[in-house]
Amino acid sequence: MSVADFSELTRKKPEKKLTGALKGSGGRNNLGRITSFHRGGRHKRRYRKIDFRRDKVDIPAKVASIEYDPNRSARIALLHYADGDKRYILAPIGVSVGDELMAGERAEIRPGNCLSLAVIPLGTVIHNIELKPGKGGQLVRSAGVGARLMAREGKYANIKLPSSETRLVLQACRATIGQLGNTDHGNISIGKAGRSRWLGQRPNVRGVAMNPVDHPHGGGEGRSSGGRHPVTPWGVPTKGHRTRKNRRTGRLIVKRRGEK
Repeated sequence: MSVADFSELTRKKPEKKLTGALKGSGGRNNLGRITSFHRGGRHKRRYRKIDFRRDKVDIPAKVASIEYDPNRSARIALLHYADGDKRYILAPIGVSVGDELMAGERAEIRPGNCLSLAVIPLGTVIHNIELKPGKGGQLVRSAGVGARLMAREGKYANIKLPSSETRLVLQACRATIGQLGNTDHGNISIGKAGRSRWLGQRPNVRGVAMNPVDHPHGGGEGRSSGGRHPVTPWGVPTKGHRTRKNRRTGRLIVKRRGEK
């Protein structure tokens, strides 16, 4: 078992006004039926309200603390704005307590500052990227990741995502400079079943261990390998089977992940 290095954290308790209740569903929908399997029983958490929109334009803010967020893999930074407001943002590499950050077209090109894609220099590493202007960042928000601004053509910017997918995003959309911190998150070994239960991950029973009534891989005399290509409990192919059907935004994908 291995654990994360929390040496970069400067505060243990979160800002109370920026937290909220987080109710667990146990993987159940509004009818009480389990639709997302292997979930439930995790440790109680408080939600941290993260400012993905960065809509306080041209107002400088100082980094007050770097904190742990149980709801995401990246670390978060508490900003104290000059007008007295306080907000959480995702903490990139190179941002420390006392730094001054800002959002807007006049902001410097440095980690933690937020600008539109139209004014960010080509080749810059970015994160927290919007898909619609003003909606807030939706792409590249996990620990240790960073996308790269490759080119501009017309009203679109060409961005290479961490998955190696290359996609077009409107230049009016905003992004934050830098690569997100906590880069060793992917190297953590859970180590024991109990730790997965703390995270809300319940046991996953193999399909080949079930009866035919419960799974397409079930049944057979003695141990079997399923006898067919891997499928879900409803017979849909898995392990590489494409399920994307959004034709409206499919034209914006220049190069799909996995393509050579």
